[in-house]
Amino acid sequence: MEWWMQFCHLLLGGPKLKEGLGGPDPLDYVSMYRNVGSPSANIPEHWHYISFGLSDLYGDSRVHEFTGTDGPSGFGFELTFRLKRETGESAPPTWPAELMQGLARYVFQSENTFCSGDHVSWHSPLDNSESRIQHMLLTEDPQMQPVQTPFGVVTFLQIVGVCTEELHAAQQWNGQGILELLRMVPVAGGPWLITDMRRGETIFEIDPHLQMTFNPKPNITKLCFTRNPNSGVFGHDSSSRPFGKAIWRVFGLNSAKACTKAEPQERVDKGIETDGSNLSGVSAKCAWDDLSRPPEDDEDSRSICIGTQPRRLSGKDTEQIRETLRRGLEINSKPVLPPINPQRQNGLTHDRAPSRKDSLESDSSTAIIPHELIRTRQLESVHLKFNQESGALIPLCLRGRLLHGRHFTYKSITGDMAITFVSTGVEGAFATEEHPYAAHGPWLQILLTEEFVEKMLEDLEDLTSPEEFKLPKEYSWPEKKLKVSILPDVVFDSPLH
Repeated sequence: MEWWMQFCHLLLGGPKLKEGLGGPDPLDYVSMYRNVGSPSANIPEHWHYISFGLSDLYGDSRVHEFTGTDGPSGFGFELTFRLKRETGESAPPTWPAELMQGLARYVFQSENTFCSGDHVSWHSPLDNSESRIQHMLLTEDPQMQPVQTPFGVVTFLQIVGVCTEELHAAQQWNGQGILELLRMVPVAGGPWLITDMRRGETIFEIDPHLQMTFNPKPNITKLCFTRNPNSGVFGHDSSSRPFGKAIWRVFGLNSAKACTKAEPQERVDKGIETDGSNLSGVSAKCAWDDLSRPPEDDEDSRSICIGTQPRRLSGKDTEQIRETLRRGLEINSKPVLPPINPQRQNGLTHDRAPSRKDSLESDSSTAIIPHELIRTRQLESVHLKFNQESGALIPLCLRGRLLHGRHFTYKSITGDMAITFVSTGVEGAFATEEHPYAAHGPWLQILLTEEFVEKMLEDLEDLTSPEEFKLPKEYSWPEKKLKVSILPDVVFDSPLH
């Protein structure tokens, strides 16, 4: 790294006291470097930002539980960001540091970690300007290699600013593939994926043929964290830009400007149809009801209580759902819902330090019922509820996942509830063809046959036309005893769905 540092000018910025130690921000500080780049390699001069605080900087368990030198340090990663330097700019803009603080705040509060290939829908210009760069992809930093520290291993994930159309392509098809396309276009990122907030065209507008030359196989697991500055969930303050209500087309990019020719869009659609999607799940505003019995029934899987406390996802359920979202479907392997980790602590399943809650657990005080005491129930009829953004992903779930023999999970961000769609080829599911609707506590699994998936896709086609969509919207398949409702966000902000 010494060869690189000699071309960089170091600037530091950060809070006096981080959130974990009683301060306002989760990161200790953000380093800001001036990198001269390499014009001959299409690498422009830029500012390089590196976070400090997601990894363990102290080793005394004040912020992160020390788990040994061979494991991850803290969350196991730090964030980086490369911003193109404007002509005459003598100091780095500070807004990227605030962006990093917002992402770090989400990680600390949710315990969900990021990995290469993930994407973040921000729904607002990253610098609060009028820029088209309004979302982010995550990838390995091209210069910062993993580091072995006294407190564990640290990897460096680079934030890459993208346009809406590019985000949609990553969601529908393959995040790593879109990153490769960005690397191929100097003005869209180039080899080091440098973000240019003044970029006014997508990679499809710059070179429509690019989409026809790269067709990656879907072998990267992604977890989508969608956000909107105007909605309030996750308990974040306004600077963290919580989950929201963006709309995207599933069968095509949601913009007439996405491509200047029909062929590239057909190539994307063909890629999704042939390879499927590697988006295995999302954190979303969703809920489900068991229509087989009245909601007030004491044995309702949604409302079983201990005393006055509602049922909470068990440790085993949480672990399996988390693994489903984190790993998804590995290429060339048989579709299997991930097994439960046999390592146990205090009667619950863990794969990391006991002081850190599981990434899909709620931070509420509701009781945890031992996994063994929760019986799996076969349901006759169910009602699924989604907000408009999560509902817009249903066709992708069906077309890009289930028709390819895979599974897809919605994990509620407003409560301990999850919905997993599975195809007939997925092993490890408790939903079966004989009993396609099954619940294990608040975790619902729905098994859909290929014939029914095709029928649903036909009936749900209008979900891909948000401009003509009015809420609430209901779809029903009486012969299957299944109902789906698309509801306003405010419904999910209420404690009762």
